[in-house]
Amino acid sequence: MSKKSMVLDLTKCEGCEACTVDCGYFYSDEKDQGIQTLKERATFMVVCRRCEHASCVVSCPYDALERQHDGTIKRFNLRCVSCKLCTQGCPFGTIYPEMVGFYQTPCDYCLERTTDEPPCVSGCVKNAIEYREVKTEEPDLHIIDEHFAVIAPKWEKEQV
Repeated sequence: MSKKSMVLDLTKCEGCEACTVDCGYFYSDEKDQGIQTLKERATFMVVCRRCEHASCVVSCPYDALERQHDGTIKRFNLRCVSCKLCTQGCPFGTIYPEMVGFYQTPCDYCLERTTDEPPCVSGCVKNAIEYREVKTEEPDLHIIDEHFAVIAPKWEKEQV
């Protein structure tokens, strides 16, 4: 039996400023909060350029961003005050201001739901979110964890 995963297609989701999908997370009191968390994780894992000198980390006066051992950037919500200086510090514009909210609700992938489709999937007007089995050979598919995958062209640093 295969497991279903939340699949976020950043090529469809990109530029959607009117994300009003319902979130099935029990503690979420706003729309789209879980999706914003997924977009943040996806961006840091796939789109971030992983600069040698990460100016986004340096520009944060609250030490809310840290480089992980694999080179990815992680935001610590309890330190972040949503000043958005990291978005201005990123020279490539890969940290989107709408992602860095003060209030953050995690996505639990609706694992405890009895229905097949989480509300974010049915509510996304751009069809950027799917809940399905993933095939590792899909082009531009990046598996983030056992319940979350992203479709996006990954930025690769050129070897000089």
